[in-house]
Amino acid sequence: MNAPNPPLRVLIVDDEAPARRRLRDVLADCADELAVDIVGEAGSGLEALEQVQQQPVDAVLLDIRMPGMDGLECAAHLNRLPAPPAIIFSTAYDAYACQAFDLNAVDYLLKPVRADRLVRALSRAHRLTATALDHLREAHPKARSHLSVNEKGRIVLIPVADILYLKAELKYVTVRTAVREFLIEESLTRLEIEFGDAFLRIHRNCLVASARIREIGKLPGEDDGHFLRLDGLAERLMVSRRQYSVLREKIRAF
Repeated sequence: MNAPNPPLRVLIVDDEAPARRRLRDVLADCADELAVDIVGEAGSGLEALEQVQQQPVDAVLLDIRMPGMDGLECAAHLNRLPAPPAIIFSTAYDAYACQAFDLNAVDYLLKPVRADRLVRALSRAHRLTATALDHLREAHPKARSHLSVNEKGRIVLIPVADILYLKAELKYVTVRTAVREFLIEESLTRLEIEFGDAFLRIHRNCLVASARIREIGKLPGEDDGHFLRLDGLAERLMVSRRQYSVLREKIRAF
């Protein structure tokens, strides 16, 4: 006789308490068809990341539209874990967004969630690919609140508001805060597109936080050489000749 499958360990993530209660009730209605163990609830993407790293989680029921870190950003950070959970998004009806889910074979639930649809989604829940997440982000364009790196099997979040500069070096980008440096595997060009309102290019390989610029100076003995200093950072960053005039114009516009 085969042993029964262990319950699916599920985390419910939604910023609205009534929505979380609704999912609990619907999961209870599904008990005869699918064994589920609700291991916790989270009211934000940050809280969800913390909980998933504290206990085993097989699947996350993840609301998309949440203040701060939304569901898509949370899923991208979760995907950096060595063994990421399966993700099932929940959303109010949005035809364009749902089409993106369908095209990328990503499961989602429309609110209000029905029991039969929830059972089907959980029964075939799977991990998301990075490519699928990229395509979903195109359907839900919103700049991330955090970047992230995996350090010793844990996700370390880097608040975008704390970043002083982003510098491309070979296949990595150095992320510099006032406290330390991080290395991420992302494209500087894509970061500029995503965070262009907050960062300015000063060199072909460097973006700086526009709100942190405290000084632009001329290098001694150089006809056209300029440098830049940022609040909270002692080092001088070189400004290319090409970017200097563009930089001055943008700073005047602030």
